[in-house]
Amino acid sequence: MPLFNYDDIVKPTHTAPSSARPGSKAWVVGIYEVRHGDFLKKFPDGVVYTIEFEGMRSINP
Repeated sequence: MPLFNYDDIVKPTHTAPSSARPGSKAWVVGIYEVRHGDFLKKFPDGVVYTIEFEGMRSINP
């Protein structure tokens, strides 16, 4: 079960890579509970989220 829902406001942790803009305000725009394809399988176990920052910049899994 996901911890966050679509359109929740989140902030990447300060230990996240700089490409994830640590501490910046973002919105959840994608939730992947089921992992189809090899790309999503490379992430640690659990839910994978796509987030979008102010200015419409997104980070995809």
